[in-house]
Amino acid sequence: TDVQYLCLLVLALITFIAGLVIHSFIIGVNVTDWWKGRSVTPVDHIVTSLGISRMGTQCANILYFFMDTFLRSSLHAQLNLFFIGPIFDLFSHTNIWLTSLLSIVLCLKISNFHTRLFLYLRGVIVHRTVYLIGASILLSAVNSLITLLLAITEISSSETHNTTMTNLVTDCMYTNSVYHATIVVFFPFLSYCISSVLLFTSLYHHIKKMKMSSNLSINLETYYSVMKLVSFTFLCNTMYIIGHFASPFYYYFHCVILIWLHVVMEFFPVLHSSYLIYRTTKLRSQMSKVLQSVTDFLFQRK
Repeated sequence: TDVQYLCLLVLALITFIAGLVIHSFIIGVNVTDWWKGRSVTPVDHIVTSLGISRMGTQCANILYFFMDTFLRSSLHAQLNLFFIGPIFDLFSHTNIWLTSLLSIVLCLKISNFHTRLFLYLRGVIVHRTVYLIGASILLSAVNSLITLLLAITEISSSETHNTTMTNLVTDCMYTNSVYHATIVVFFPFLSYCISSVLLFTSLYHHIKKMKMSSNLSINLETYYSVMKLVSFTFLCNTMYIIGHFASPFYYYFHCVILIWLHVVMEFFPVLHSSYLIYRTTKLRSQMSKVLQSVTDFLFQRK
C-alpha cells in the first residue's frame, strides 16, 4: 500500500543519511591520519575500506529502491535496475569479505594461541592486510561479474521464447545465480564465525586465568570491552548474513526481490559502524570534538 511504501521510504532515507554521516566520519578520520603521516594500523585500513564498501552498498540500495518504486514502468529504469543489481552485489560482497577479514585480523592480533599455524598466520596475514583488502575487492568483483553473466544468459534464453523487455525484472532472470550467491556468502561467513569464536574463547580463558591469579591490580575492563565488541559485531553480521540468505531463496521460489528486506538489512552495518566509533578510542575522541564544535557553533548563533 501507499502507507507501507511511505514508511519504507522514510526508514530507507533515515538509514541512508545516518550511514553516510557515520561512514564518512570513519573514512575521514583514518584518511586524515594517513595524510598527516600519523600511524595507521592494519585494522584502520580494513575499517576504512569497510566504510567505503558500506557507503557504496547504501547508495546502490537506495537508488534501486527509488527506481523500483517510482519508475518501474519505464523501460529505461528497468535496464538501469538490471545493472544496479551487480553493483550492489559488488559492494555488499566486499562488505562481507572485509568484515570477515577484520574479525580474522583481530583474532590474530589479540588471541594468545601459540601454535605454529597460528603464529605463521599472524605473521602472514597481519602484515599483508592491504593485499588482502585488494584480493577481497577483486574476488567480489569477479563474483558480481559472474552474477551479471548468469542473468544475461537467463535473459538471452528468455528472449528466444519471445519474452519482452518489459518483463526483464519480473521474469526471474536471477534464478540461476541463487546458488552462486549463496556459496559466495557462505565461505566468508564461515571464516568469520571461526575467528570470532576463537577470539571470544581466548579472551574468556585469559580472563578466567587472571581472576584465578587473585591479582586485584589487574584491570579487566579492556578485555570485557573487546568481548562486547566481538559479541555485538557477531550479532549484527549474523542478522545481515541471514538477510543475504533469505532474499535470494525467496526470489528463487517467488521471483520477487524483497526491497523492504534490503532496506532493513542496511540498518545493521550502520549500527555496527556506530558501535565501532563508540568502542574505538581514536574515533570516539574525534567524534567528541566534532559534537563539541557543532554545539559551540549552535550556541554562538543563538
